[in-house]
Amino acid sequence: MDTKLRSKYRSLKIRIILQTLGISLIVACIGYFVLDIFVDGVFQDPFAKTVVYIFERIGMDELEAIRVYRLIFVQNKTMIIGAGFFVLLLLSFYLGMSKFTTYLRQVEGGIQMILNESKDRILLPPELNPLENKLNEIKGTLKEQRRIAEESEQRKNDIIVYLAHDLKTPLTSIIAYLSLLNESPDMSEEQRAKYIGISLEKAKRLGELINEFFEITRYNLQNITLDKKEFYLYVLLEQVMDSFAAVFKQKGLEWKIEVDDKILIYGDPDRLARVFENLLRNAVSYCYPNSLIEVYGMIDGDNAEILVRNQGKTIPEHQLNNLFEKFYRLDEARSSETGGAGLGLAIAKEIIELHDGTIKAKSQNEYTTFIIRLPRKKEEQ
Repeated sequence: MDTKLRSKYRSLKIRIILQTLGISLIVACIGYFVLDIFVDGVFQDPFAKTVVYIFERIGMDELEAIRVYRLIFVQNKTMIIGAGFFVLLLLSFYLGMSKFTTYLRQVEGGIQMILNESKDRILLPPELNPLENKLNEIKGTLKEQRRIAEESEQRKNDIIVYLAHDLKTPLTSIIAYLSLLNESPDMSEEQRAKYIGISLEKAKRLGELINEFFEITRYNLQNITLDKKEFYLYVLLEQVMDSFAAVFKQKGLEWKIEVDDKILIYGDPDRLARVFENLLRNAVSYCYPNSLIEVYGMIDGDNAEILVRNQGKTIPEHQLNNLFEKFYRLDEARSSETGGAGLGLAIAKEIIELHDGTIKAKSQNEYTTFIIRLPRKKEEQ
């Protein structure tokens, strides 16, 4: 809490204390006035005569009525006055607390506006300005979170529509080519091999699309947990790069890896392998054919910095800010054979943040670079 905000709350407390003291003083003055002027002054004699008269009316003689009056009122005067002051004290406390309850009702009204998703700004008395600002801040945050959730859900629905539509293309091709093979037993071996090869490629693509459906479902159901251990970063990255060798070759890509072999990480190697797999898959999807994919790893103080770089169409700044949102895909991925469900980078970010690291992207001059920072474990000397 900053100094300015603490000062505002201190002013509010002082104001409430002064209001309560003011009410108590006013009630005390009223009590003293009643005691001094009315009880011991003007009302003393008329009150006594009136009580004696009432006692006489119910059958007492004058001496008996005076004795009963003194017994009840004179001898118990202190107790009666004390009871009166106690009532006045309760009254002053009630009036003082009424200010608190007024504030609470107004705050409750502000909370209700948040629950009702009101578009109006929450307004409280000037002395509650810090709370007013906080409630409006919460209101704005919740509104933004609802907007993001709605956009994410819409993107998810769009992705499902795209995937459902894309499923038809490879499935239709598979059925068509298999039908040709089935209907033409005398087809040449060369033609048969060609049709089988096409059917196999389409079947693989169909499998990828089905896996993306499962990925969308799993993302909403899974809680990522880490199984941490010590490992050298360069070993992990080399293994991941080797697993992509066939993919790189198929697209005519060159690759380069330069990682400091002294970088020791304490983390979940399987989860981090998934991060780099997602980044490389993303690089392959959006890079130019026959270009270079680069991976660098270096020590930066207490952190390890890893760069994954590819050459491809420059990503506009406004799209860079959305890359790590789930179900977000660049527009060209909708028609791409490799465009995924838009979860890879969102999952990568979640895993990196669970390791107390950071991930960001920059894109300029037809080069896109993902920059990951992870806390590194220093080797014992």
